[in-house]
Amino acid sequence: MTVNVTEHLWITMKDGTRLGARLWLPEGADKTPLPAVLEYIPYRKRDGTRGRDEPMHGYFAENGYAAIRVDMRGTGESDGHMADEYIQQEQDDALEVIAWIAEQPWCDGNVGMMGKSWGGFNGLQVAACRPPALKAIITAYSTDNRFTDDIHYMGGLLLNDNLWWGTIMLAYQSRPLDPEIVGAGWRDAWIERLERLPFFPALWLEHQHYDEYWKHGSICEDWSATQCPILAIGAWSDSYTNAVPRLLEGLQVPSRGIIGPWGHIYPQDGVPGPAIGFLQEAVRWWDQWLKGRDTGVMDEPKLRAYLCDTIEPTGTRTFTNGRWVGEAEWPSKSIASKTFALGADYSLGKSEAASALLAISSPNSHGKAGGEWMGTGCVGEHPTDQRLDDGGSLNFDTAVLAEDLDILGAPIARLRFSVDQPVAQVSLRLSDILPDGRATRVSYQVFNLNHIHGHDRPELLVPGKTYEIAIKLNDCGYSFKKGHRIRLSVATGYWPMVWPSPKRVTFTLDTGASALDLPVRPQSGNKDEVAFDRPAHGPATPITQLDPGSVRRWSEQDHVTGETLYVTEGIGGLFGEGVLRFDDIGTELSHSLKRELRVRDDDPLSASYVLTQQYRMGREGWMVDIDSTTSMRSDAENFHISGVLTAKENGAVVKTREWKQTIPRDHL
Repeated sequence: MTVNVTEHLWITMKDGTRLGARLWLPEGADKTPLPAVLEYIPYRKRDGTRGRDEPMHGYFAENGYAAIRVDMRGTGESDGHMADEYIQQEQDDALEVIAWIAEQPWCDGNVGMMGKSWGGFNGLQVAACRPPALKAIITAYSTDNRFTDDIHYMGGLLLNDNLWWGTIMLAYQSRPLDPEIVGAGWRDAWIERLERLPFFPALWLEHQHYDEYWKHGSICEDWSATQCPILAIGAWSDSYTNAVPRLLEGLQVPSRGIIGPWGHIYPQDGVPGPAIGFLQEAVRWWDQWLKGRDTGVMDEPKLRAYLCDTIEPTGTRTFTNGRWVGEAEWPSKSIASKTFALGADYSLGKSEAASALLAISSPNSHGKAGGEWMGTGCVGEHPTDQRLDDGGSLNFDTAVLAEDLDILGAPIARLRFSVDQPVAQVSLRLSDILPDGRATRVSYQVFNLNHIHGHDRPELLVPGKTYEIAIKLNDCGYSFKKGHRIRLSVATGYWPMVWPSPKRVTFTLDTGASALDLPVRPQSGNKDEVAFDRPAHGPATPITQLDPGSVRRWSEQDHVTGETLYVTEGIGGLFGEGVLRFDDIGTELSHSLKRELRVRDDDPLSASYVLTQQYRMGREGWMVDIDSTTSMRSDAENFHISGVLTAKENGAVVKTREWKQTIPRDHL
């Protein structure tokens, strides 16, 4: 099918603001209107996501859909200001965009919405607004709860990725409008955008528990608001996995879920592999709900998930051995919780485990083997051998397994404990112990114990008081093999993933009243296996890699001061893509970022975090550089966060912005 691509068109909002869009339109759609598929995100259709957009939306167009990629207000070439993520204005604009699409002569009035990450979030949020023309959505790597499962907080603790992502957003939102699109006014509009640039990491740091800020846009607040069918995608190596089982359980509309082994990458390009024919699955979903064809999607299992076989504990992984399985319903009645008692002898699952009070005060650098919170397909990002961290935790091991044990779902740790400080955290790791002793992290969770009665009700702990809590670890699909052992590790921090508590904490565990519950899936051979087509793509946009760039990750420990330095550095391409040129528009992109996190094992207030970033884009005669440095430290009462950003055009400074804020710690 011949596809015509419109490089840029304007969609005018009722307040006069123009949003920029790219359109892929099958030949003849002006005479025979078609359903449309919308992706609505802030990452620049012109160049930011061009390499990914072209083969995906081109594929939809080849299969009989009008595909449209819209930049949100204040992003790309779109007019206006983007004040924050997921604000009401963003949703209101989306409703206008969907109505506009439905009225176009090439659209038959039926619209689908899809996206991953930001586009997965706002797809759910817009669906809950019930625009009449929106008939179905596909949401990938998103969440129903903006506080518990996003890049800012985890288990009520501050993710250090809050500063990382906020720093990246400073660069992204400082990018200029393209003169080839907007003409002579591009520079004035760019300067205005720079002058109004929010200090994103501080916006999010100001809300340290589940308040109205986070409840806005969290569709778990009202499942009944969503009325259109939803296909939800997750991935074990990504950070947005837990929402898929919750969506399948909570939604009151036709829904299906797929969870694969990938990182934060659309499944047709998924790494670690195996990638799948996701675009074919998407077309089946659209054909079912936008064209009214019975494609069999509702005959598929409620959840199709990848059950991972043994994973080697190495930081770089391009493929995961395992198999696809299907669960006809979710929650699945075939998956049973199996309880493993914690023993005084550090056993896990012993039938008559003796009871004891066991204490741990982990070094502040505990967590070095944790890998990235969000996998993106980069080298070195996966958890490494957990023995590096096991020395700083309480570790409970099963006996050597006499047979394979498969789990699918969320492990739950039930703990009775006390702490010696009013502010405290706990980290939990579930590991597969290979016969040679190496340890692979299968699942984990961190939790702010001051949120023991809810993330919306933080409270100080009473030192010495006994508490009980059930903590759900991240959902996972894994096969523990015969001859292996299972380990649960308990610690008092998880650096450099989360910010430490203000004082070192001793956590005392009552093993006699504590246990681990695993979601055990019965052995079923091959009868429950499902399969996907091989990946397919539309035509790729022409790209030249000008420099391969590099990605490095390392840690160092000073044995005199006790300070640990943890560094990640991407040069040329933030996610390992290198320096690129989009040949058809002549635009080059380069993005480098270095993270340096320091902490002394004996002093949590020594924690510091510095990010240096360089973003370069443009073409001959028009080259833009955006350089920034952000940093954070804390004392017992406050976070101190600062940043400086300089934007240049052809080497000359256009604008410099500086920020410096002190934000009180809120039970954190």
